[in-house]
Amino acid sequence: MTIHPALAHGAFDHRMAVFGTDDAFVAAALPFLTEGLGAPGEPPPVAIAAPGKLDLLRDALGGDAKSVGLIPQTDWYTGNAANAVAQGAGYLAAHAGPGGRIHLLMEPVWDGRAGRSPRETAEWIRYEALANLLFAPLATTAMCAYDTRTAGAAIVAAARRAHPGTGAYVDPVTLAAELDAVPLPEPPADAQLLHHPDPDALCAGAVARGLSAADAELFAGSVLAAAASLGPVTGALLWGAAPACVCELRTTRRVADPLAGFVPPPDAELEPEQGLWFARQVCAYVDVRDDAEGATVRLQYA
Repeated sequence: MTIHPALAHGAFDHRMAVFGTDDAFVAAALPFLTEGLGAPGEPPPVAIAAPGKLDLLRDALGGDAKSVGLIPQTDWYTGNAANAVAQGAGYLAAHAGPGGRIHLLMEPVWDGRAGRSPRETAEWIRYEALANLLFAPLATTAMCAYDTRTAGAAIVAAARRAHPGTGAYVDPVTLAAELDAVPLPEPPADAQLLHHPDPDALCAGAVARGLSAADAELFAGSVLAAAASLGPVTGALLWGAAPACVCELRTTRRVADPLAGFVPPPDAELEPEQGLWFARQVCAYVDVRDDAEGATVRLQYA
């Protein structure tokens, strides 16, 4: 078992625990939750983990179990990385103490859906890295739990680069830039050209590719929201078969900000510049690639 404490990095305390047995998990989790129980001015700590691990914690905590929030990981991690950001921000706003004070033990899902693809894994590592920036102003204490029996050595090695105190930590902006340096696959030759992202054409094209009318409308709405936040869009391509319908937008303005579309809006009413946030909440993948002439933004529904 390895426990990596956080280095001083703003107020957000972002730790990592690596283990390969149930006993090692309890040995890492129990002191962390006990620390949260004893932290003055904090609400009860929360453990988000696989159901079997929650049972282990109930036994280990004994009478203190009633004072700890125990949440199955599949109830928390219900979508993509941007959805996890929204879930975390919403939970902190509703339940954390002053300044975001709370202890969160968090075990991402790695094997519940027959494993994650390399692309999906990269998005989750991006989320882990950007969390250092997104939650930096908050006094939240988070420990991400990585079980080598499900996450695997490569994922654990990548996650260490996103956690302060591991010795492998990389600045979040640098790590995000590395992920974005991977070229996107070329669009297929039969991709449909849309001179402008028109809602009717987007909906019709998505339905023709197998999405239901409701899903097509939601997908089109996410594309249009993204387009509104990107500035002048010079063209769009549409391809793929349901549920993996893809729309690629070309803009003359570079996106630049690695947090674009990840920062939760301050209220429920989205401004046009926050359209990329909505797109990331709806779509499984939103890939951004800047270049000398502007940016390519590729949205995949599922």
